[in-house]
Amino acid sequence: MILATSKPARALILVMMALVVTTILFALWYYRRENLSVDPRVVPARKLYEGYNALTRENDFAAVIRLLDSIDNIYSRYPHYHHSFETGVLENNRAAVYLTLGLSYDSLSSPFHHLDQDSLISLGESAVRNSIHIYEKWMDEYSGKNAAEIREQAQRAFLVGLKYRTTEEKDRFLDGRVEEIQAAVQETPRRLSVSYTNLGIVYRYREDYQSAAACYQKAVDLWEDNLTAENNLNLLLGRPMKKRNFIQKMFPKSGD
Repeated sequence: MILATSKPARALILVMMALVVTTILFALWYYRRENLSVDPRVVPARKLYEGYNALTRENDFAAVIRLLDSIDNIYSRYPHYHHSFETGVLENNRAAVYLTLGLSYDSLSSPFHHLDQDSLISLGESAVRNSIHIYEKWMDEYSGKNAAEIREQAQRAFLVGLKYRTTEEKDRFLDGRVEEIQAAVQETPRRLSVSYTNLGIVYRYREDYQSAAACYQKAVDLWEDNLTAENNLNLLLGRPMKKRNFIQKMFPKSGD
C-alpha cells in the first residue's frame, strides 16, 4: 500500500518549490536591476515579480495568477523572450498555484470556485508540461555555447524592438543578456528538476505510480540535491525517507 502525505503538506511543498525557484531568479534580477546593461524593456516585469513572494505567503492565489499573467504579457511583446527561461519559470509557478489548490481542494479556499479538483490538476499539468517544453528547448538552444556563440544565437531576435536605441546601448543590453543567459544555463537544470517533480505529483494524484516514479527519478538525475523528488520516490518505493543533516540545513547548496 502506498502511503500519501497530507494535502496541506503536499501543497506547502509545491508552494515552497516555486518560491525557491523564483527566489533564485529574483536574486539575479535584483542585483542587476540598476545595472545599465539590463534590457529596459523587461525591467517592469522584473519589478512586478517583487510582489510574488508576498502574495504567495498570503495565499492570494487569484492575485498570483494575475501577477504572472501581467509579467507574461510583458515578455510576450518581444520575440527573444517568447520561450525564454523566464517564461518557463512563469509556467511552473502557475503550475504550483493550480496544483496547490487541487491537492488541497478541501482545505484551502479557492478563488476558482467554478473548477473542480480534477480541472485544477489538469490546469497544473498543462502549465508544468509547458514549463518542461520551454526549459528543454531553451537548453537545447544555449547549452554548451560560449559567450560569442550565445551572442550570435540571440542577437537577431533580441534586437527586435530596440530600433530607436543607439548602437552602444544595443551592444550593452545584448552583452548583459548574454551574461544572464550564461548564468541561467547553469541554473535551469534545477528549475527543470522542480518541473519534473511537479509532473510526478500530477501522475501520483492520478495513481499512475510508474510514471510518477519516472518523473521523480528524472528530477533527481537533473539535480541530485532535490530532496523533495527523492523522498517522493522513496515513498513510492517503500524506502526510508531522507533527511538533511545539520551541515546541509545550515549551508544549503544553491537552489535549496
